[in-house]
Formats: sequence, C-alpha cells, structure tokens
Amino acid sequence: MTTLIAIPARYASTRYPGKPLVTLKGPDGEKTLIRRSWEAAMSVKGADRVVVATDDDRIATHARAFGAEVVMTSSAARNGTERCAEVATLLPGHDLIVNLQGDAPLTPPWFVENLIAGLKADPKAQIATPVLRCSGRALAGLLTDRKAGRVGGTTAVFNAQNHALYFSKEVIPFTATDFPPDAPTPVFHHVGVYAYRPNALDAYTSWNPGPLEELEGLEQLRFLENGWPVLCVQVDSRGREFWELNNPSDVAIIEKMLSHSSHA
Repeated sequence: MTTLIAIPARYASTRYPGKPLVTLKGPDGEKTLIRRSWEAAMSVKGADRVVVATDDDRIATHARAFGAEVVMTSSAARNGTERCAEVATLLPGHDLIVNLQGDAPLTPPWFVENLIAGLKADPKAQIATPVLRCSGRALAGLLTDRKAGRVGGTTAVFNAQNHALYFSKEVIPFTATDFPPDAPTPVFHHVGVYAYRPNALDAYTSWNPGPLEELEGLEQLRFLENGWPVLCVQVDSRGREFWELNNPSDVAIIEKMLSHSSHA
C-alpha cells in the first residue's frame, strides 16, 4: 500500500497573502513556512513520496531550490482537498493520499504516521484526520483568539465510533470550567492533516460546497454534509506543542515553540 504526501500551498491567502514564503526563525536558522512543512513531511515514516502542490511560480521556484518535488496544480482549486484531488489525478497509483497543510510546520511525524495507520486499519473508512486533546494552556489560547476576533485553531467533536459529528472554528464543546495549564480538557483541537483513499477525493470534487463549509470555511465539512463519515484519530502530543500559522500574530508563537522543541 503506497502513500503520497501532498503539501498544498497557495500564495493568495485571504487572511495572510504570501504565507508559504513567510520566514520562521528556529534553532536551525531562518526557513520559510513551506520549507519547514516539507521537512516535517519528509520525516514521516512510511511515506513513499512527498510533493509540494501549488499554482504559484514563486512558491514552486523556492520549493525546488531546497530540493522539494513540485506538482503544478490549477488555480481553480478552492481548498487543499481539491488541490490534493488534482495531485491524485496527475500522480495516479497511490493507495492513500495525505494532505499535510502547508501552514502546520510543527506537525510531529507520529501524527501523520498514526493517521495513516488508523486509515489502513479501518478498510471501511475513506477519510481520516487527527485530533489532539487540548491542555488547559492550549484551550486558553483558542479562547483568547476567539475573544480577540482572530480565527485560530479548529475544534472537533466526534461520536463513540470516532466519526466526526462536527468541526468548527468556534471552540466546541462549550465549557465554563477553567482548567490548569497542563490539565486535560474535553476540547479536541483538529490537526490540519487528512488522509484519503482516491475514491473519496473523486467524490469530493463532484460535490459543490455546502452551506456549513461556506459558513465555517472548513473544507472537511463537505464530506459530512454529503453523508460521508470522517474518522477522527486521536493522537498524543508527547509533550510537543502544536500550533498552526493562521494569522501574522502566530509567527512569534510558532518561533517560540520551535525554540522549545529544540530542547525537547
């Protein structure tokens, strides 16, 4: 069973134009967001191929310069899943396609490895995505973003079979409890990684975005709105901090976490 990791990257982000080429400082020097995301993908065990999928020549030129394989995709792709569907068509023959978002350079390799294992272990599952139980500190960060009007991380709720009930940019479920920084909470942070079987990508591109996807701006809701279950695979942070680059203010947060991870 072969696995392809695709890293969708577009320059024309509404909230943060040029985001893939933003430079992040770390213990290993300054590297762009897309390079750090590619390096995270390259460290995943069991991946047979890693590609950067973009429609922008600036991103493509930069990615090729640091050694990445690049697949040029259409500018018509509305989100990363549609871009991955195009990659699956251009590079056929893979059993699993992983969508590693280009704005999540802190994604530990075992998140992706567990995701791949979870999908392989459930032959009926067509789509899977990792979820991470928030600590009190992580939950406080999400709530602070929302109070400030910033779009931060996405949260997920799921049933006893680990099938997603909903994903939201609001913090769900609601809790009035204040948790100590290191205490576990009932809130799960959705990690921006997906694994699909090829037929799931074929189906996805045959549907138009639904009202929930358009309201939340979350691509995975298209599967739920069309009755396709999304398997949520719980992952363990192993003490590693996780954050996505959604807003310019996230740069300092991620740089701080990169510095901490060097001492982990």
